[in-house]
Amino acid sequence: MSDTPNLVTGDLETPSIEPPAEVADVDAAAGRRRRALDLWMSGTEESAWLQGATAEGAQELLPAAEDPALAVQRGTVVTDDFVVEDTTDEDQRQIMNMGPQHPSTHGVLRLQLEVEGETIRRVKPIIGYLHTGMEKTGETLTWLQGPTNVTRMDYLSPLHNELAFSLAVEQLLDVAIPPRADAIRVLMTELNRVASHLLFLATFGLDIGALSMMIYGWRDREAVLGFFEKVTGLRMNHNYIRPGGVAADLPDGWEDDVEEILTIVPQGLAEYEELLNDNPIFIDRTQGVGVITPAECQAYGVTGPNARASGIDWDLRKVFPYSGVERYRFSVPLGRHGDTYDRYLVRVGEVKESLGIVRQVMETMPAGDYRSEDRKVTPPPRKRIDESMEALIHHFKIFTEGFKVPAGEVYQAVESARGELGVYIVSNGGAKPWRLHVRGPSFAHVQALPAMMTDSLVADVVATLASSDPVLGDVDR
Repeated sequence: MSDTPNLVTGDLETPSIEPPAEVADVDAAAGRRRRALDLWMSGTEESAWLQGATAEGAQELLPAAEDPALAVQRGTVVTDDFVVEDTTDEDQRQIMNMGPQHPSTHGVLRLQLEVEGETIRRVKPIIGYLHTGMEKTGETLTWLQGPTNVTRMDYLSPLHNELAFSLAVEQLLDVAIPPRADAIRVLMTELNRVASHLLFLATFGLDIGALSMMIYGWRDREAVLGFFEKVTGLRMNHNYIRPGGVAADLPDGWEDDVEEILTIVPQGLAEYEELLNDNPIFIDRTQGVGVITPAECQAYGVTGPNARASGIDWDLRKVFPYSGVERYRFSVPLGRHGDTYDRYLVRVGEVKESLGIVRQVMETMPAGDYRSEDRKVTPPPRKRIDESMEALIHHFKIFTEGFKVPAGEVYQAVESARGELGVYIVSNGGAKPWRLHVRGPSFAHVQALPAMMTDSLVADVVATLASSDPVLGDVDR
């Protein structure tokens, strides 16, 4: 009988050949996974026992027995903590990777997706591609150098990072902050919230398919960044809010710049809402997509606009006010459904409320100093350095050795543009933190992505991810 393979089945026309018993055992153990991942063309198939004996590439990639952790790294299995009912044969599943190079992951985030057709069954966020070790770096810097480091974590809300760190240090120092310094801090952080949400609206619109939003959001955000540059010298990563107050007073004419922002941004918001709020395509892409319940928000530690979109009335500016923010009137926008559309609406509402706070600060800005009078913390004025040797020595000591902070530990949280941003500091009485840890809101939001994405469509992944507004610098610290 001829040994020519059949062109339809690929089997050799030699019925007398039987697969060896040990080969059959190998095929029984590994064949199911291999069949799910085989790439074949008609006329190239081999007998099952020959696949086990000759498919060297398959043996190397999918051995019969392997470390489970190795399988996760290779992308042949997805594991996560979000447990769902699983009744589908794994032959119908496929593993896909989104990122870490994907332009819509808002940073170097990798999402490992297990899909069944167009439906996502499991999601595993994989982080660490941007890890910078900022917490450990902060333990090598003096207290005055600390804001230079933390401002680079959530790089879209740098002033909130600086504020949380400075408030924590000031608690340990037990120093009083002048009213003008508090008002400047509220002014700058609320404008930072506006700038961050404008960037969210720009990139979120782009991810959904509203390309004009990228231009509009970037256009209006420039007004805020231009003001930041005039005040701090930088458009981002400012190192402006420091222990004891702020680095410099507001420049002359700052009221005119703020008034311009209060004119430009509301006009832009009106355009956004006209473009998106009743747009049938935008509504279909966002309503009922990426839903997270209040119970899931609490379980995963979701805070900020994402939690408020689910109806959780929790804003640290209301429940644990800081820097005198309780003196200003504002409301907390809430959603009801916890979906992508509500997360968009909540952020639009927060921009309006923040602009209201900014106007109140501008109209009630107190006079006085912009930093503490405690000379153990605050360097001398620049003019005094030219006049006094003691002032020169004082300046030199603070910026080289730093000031010492009493021993103790403290946790301070602020309401950043993404949620609860907390700083935990331990001091051993030296000039540097003994321990620095940051509770980043984006970390919790990435952790909650399996709850938001499981059993949704692949087409909704980008919309859900964009609506959660993570910043990977806030995750990989």
